[in-house]
Amino acid sequence: MVVLGSMAASSVLRAESLKGAHDASGISSALNHFGVSHEDMKKVLAAALEKGGDYADLFFEHTFNNYVGLQDGAVNRCNSNIDFGVGIRVLAGDQTGYAYVENVTLKEMLNAARTAARIATGGKATLPVALTDKPIKTNYYSVKMPWEEVILKSKMPYLQRLNDRIFALDKRVHKVSASLTDTTSHILFCNSEGVMYYDYRPMVTLGAVCIMEENGKVENGYAARAYRMGFEFLNDDVVELLAQEAVAKTSILFQAVKPKGGEMPVVMGAGGSGILLHEAIGHAFEADFNRKNVSIFSDQLNKKICNEHISVIDDGTIPFNRGSVNMDDEGSAGQKTYIVKEGVLTSYLHDRISAKHYGIPSTGNGRRESFRCMPMPRMRATYMDPGNVKEEDIIASVKKGIFVDQFTNGQVQIGAGDFTFFVKSGYLIEDGKLTQPIKDINIIGNGPKALADITMVADNAKIDNGTWTCGKDGQSCPVTCGMPSALVSKLTVGGSN
Repeated sequence: MVVLGSMAASSVLRAESLKGAHDASGISSALNHFGVSHEDMKKVLAAALEKGGDYADLFFEHTFNNYVGLQDGAVNRCNSNIDFGVGIRVLAGDQTGYAYVENVTLKEMLNAARTAARIATGGKATLPVALTDKPIKTNYYSVKMPWEEVILKSKMPYLQRLNDRIFALDKRVHKVSASLTDTTSHILFCNSEGVMYYDYRPMVTLGAVCIMEENGKVENGYAARAYRMGFEFLNDDVVELLAQEAVAKTSILFQAVKPKGGEMPVVMGAGGSGILLHEAIGHAFEADFNRKNVSIFSDQLNKKICNEHISVIDDGTIPFNRGSVNMDDEGSAGQKTYIVKEGVLTSYLHDRISAKHYGIPSTGNGRRESFRCMPMPRMRATYMDPGNVKEEDIIASVKKGIFVDQFTNGQVQIGAGDFTFFVKSGYLIEDGKLTQPIKDINIIGNGPKALADITMVADNAKIDNGTWTCGKDGQSCPVTCGMPSALVSKLTVGGSN
């Protein structure tokens, strides 16, 4: 990958809002926004293919990010940043050439295109086809009030209310740290096959850390929500929800113990336990790992891999979801993909390169962190369909085990599928009942085996709309995860001796 040029202030200052338009007029406005024309893009695509590339695309991005923070009872921190540029990719057989510039003049874009072309060379030079505006058919995150139109003073009261409400809920609250981040991205894409689209991508995150003290003991908990929404996201209801959740998550920890470790049944609680699907299983379904025979599922397509009551989905179409995409970063529409259907592995998660390798359409999973990065198969919202039993029946079936529902992080080895997750909180299960709260343990296992060891799935499916961010090959992308409560018959719990 090559970077050329520097950011031009005149380009960055084109901050007029396109107000989420997704029709042909939106594409026309986007061209004006980035200061480029159809003719410019045709010239750049032609330069990208002049060394014999099979395919080329241009990914224009203009992103505004604003942060407001509260600490020690007052809103006292804020910052903003702007990102602007275009990434140019060329594919030639198994070769990929990539370059980006932070100044979208025709000269700089041509230089970047020719750099990418020299990295990915093929046979005879090809010409791009005529560009065709591709209006987005379904907008999964329409905005009522764009963040560009919201001033700082309008955001501050929500942080103050969140702080004050947390303190009011429990006298043990010692300190609160809260933050609000809003991001707006203008994306203009075109490729040598003639596809061109514009997408307006909002994002908002509101969260708070609650710190409590009781008899010299200090505990902390975190609550947050993140959606692809505008200013309309902020209201008294979300403030109350987060305040109640932050206090509840923190206060329970004063009663929690670290249980004895060992192999035992584990009931994964609805919602945040979807991290198991994402980390331990989801990455292994990404097609680049399977194309390269890295994933343990590389030879399992169309084979039964788990209980027939289990179906796992990766979905880019959930309204306002953090992981949703109207279009992925390669021009494929957002869609809902069944990875596992009734226990059978039915699909990998594909970008353009892997889809071509397998001879099928892309599943719309080609995503990138920014214009500086090449797209690759990435998850969106990964979750499990509901089952046919009640959560209380699952718990009642366990003689001795644990129930887990809050996680802070996890790690997985894609090849072997081995994983470790850190559990923030949960409960002991004794004689079919939840008893003592627990905290600060690890659960250790193997992703494919854990999936195969799920024996019961509840009917309480839930998406965790927290601040999940997925890291892969140095790139970060917003995602979500979720699942119903489920029983894994045995996992290793790292507790006390």
